Amino acid sequence: MTKRRINIILFLLFLIWATVLGRLFQLQVLESDIYQALARGQQERDSFLTGQRGEIFFQSGKFLAHNELIYHAIANPRRIEEKEKTAEELVEILSLEKEHLLERLNRDSSFVYLKKELNEEEINNLTEKSLVGISLKNDFIRRYLNDDMASQVVGFLGGEDRGQYGLEGYYNDFLEPQEEMTKWGLAGQILGLETREANGADLHLTLDYNIQFMAESLLEKAFNQHNIRSGSIIIMNPKTGEILALANFPNFNPNYYSQERDFQVFKNPVTQRVFEPGSIFKPFTLVAALDQGAITPETRYRDEGFVEVGGYTLRNYNRRVFGETDMVDVLERSINTGSIFAQRKLGNEPFLDYLERFGFFGLTGVDLYGEVFSQNLDFKRGYDTNFATASYGHGINVTPIQLLRAFSALANDGRMVKPYIVDRIVRKNSEIRTDPVFSNSVVSSQAANQITAMMVSTIENGFSRRAKIPGYHIAGKTGTSQIPWSVLGENRRGYSDQTWQTFIGFGPAFDPEFMVLVKLDNPNTRTAEYSAMPIFREMAKYLIDYLKIPPDYD
Repeated sequence: MTKRRINIILFLLFLIWATVLGRLFQLQVLESDIYQALARGQQERDSFLTGQRGEIFFQSGKFLAHNELIYHAIANPRRIEEKEKTAEELVEILSLEKEHLLERLNRDSSFVYLKKELNEEEINNLTEKSLVGISLKNDFIRRYLNDDMASQVVGFLGGEDRGQYGLEGYYNDFLEPQEEMTKWGLAGQILGLETREANGADLHLTLDYNIQFMAESLLEKAFNQHNIRSGSIIIMNPKTGEILALANFPNFNPNYYSQERDFQVFKNPVTQRVFEPGSIFKPFTLVAALDQGAITPETRYRDEGFVEVGGYTLRNYNRRVFGETDMVDVLERSINTGSIFAQRKLGNEPFLDYLERFGFFGLTGVDLYGEVFSQNLDFKRGYDTNFATASYGHGINVTPIQLLRAFSALANDGRMVKPYIVDRIVRKNSEIRTDPVFSNSVVSSQAANQITAMMVSTIENGFSRRAKIPGYHIAGKTGTSQIPWSVLGENRRGYSDQTWQTFIGFGPAFDPEFMVLVKLDNPNTRTAEYSAMPIFREMAKYLIDYLKIPPDYD
């Protein structure tokens, strides 16, 4: 290589380096105030985005969370010579006070906001005027197009442009704009030669808009008819774990989340609150005993209305006495002493083991922000009384989503399925799909089918006859439990007169396409038979028609 060529290369390298240094000086010294102003503007704003955050869609493609393109009026005061005249013209265009505009135009800065979120007329007029030093800055704002629909599912975008609660919180790292260098790397960035783009991944949900709307309408109906304090409806495909609807009452409007005074409304009670399930828990006691061969559906015992356990007298609801009966009757008539009988036949340690298998002492892994579970430490102390009351769903705490997953084992030949709400994550031309995740067998398929048949009999012949839908075998169970004083914020032991009332069912029972859990908090009815059960039936009938499910029998 000749000395002349070496000198040329050295000169070019020096030129590039000088350009880089010049660009750095421009960014850090000459234009530092504009970047400081931009940073302050981002800190001051509520939900403005710096780029395209990923959007969230219902199963049908309807928006749940959408980015709306907006424009702001901005100014570079250092370029404006006739500030008085410019302010006078802007008064008409932006409908702002002249004093306000002059204060901003007289700042020693190269960047100031004049007005945010312009309407279409303001944008057009400002563009036509083409004032020196005045321009438009485009931005995106997060909009939730269905107001309060599925609000605890979606969550919201917080003041620091981070997702809070729900899907916005759980999938924030996917939804956030991911800036990518596509050309010149770091040197290119400094020189302004690179191409940058902000891509947040889109979420396509398993939620069906129409089913979600129906579920929320039924909760509103429950409020009007039964004066519920709160309530939830979850609908899942028990074969796959796809959540078709997750509705809560009350809810909130994510567009105006900052106006809420009760921040507890942001929490999703399906995943973030535990409760005592009551008799809806009995199928797990019976299926565990069936699986171990401790009982059969035909096993008989004599009910006297009460049982003495550990020095306590445990009774049937409303002090009922059923006499000579069998395990099918225990489920049909929801007999507490029958559940205790089955649990004692099974034994404490095996009972505890089965509840562990059903996932009642851990997370389900559902893809929603902030899922909780109860350690159930009081129950695990091992006292006979605790095991006896837990057999019929008292003294043990679970979340609705735990119940839903556990019941999927009964509908699925003994294998639980993991519930999920995001079907696929799409970025550019690539996507990540969610595949169903099944547990190992919790109980045998024989035991699962036996308990399913017993739950069908509960609706055909038992106290749950109001849930019957002609032409279809539906498996289901009610639950009513008293709410502890501690849950109501009272520093008292024991239980109040307020109740949780629940119903769960799936159908068609022996080849299910849907599973519905209805939970109502303190309705003005005595038991779930008159509150949650009718809502379940209406929801199930809608699903049968909507999903076009053929009948089991004529």
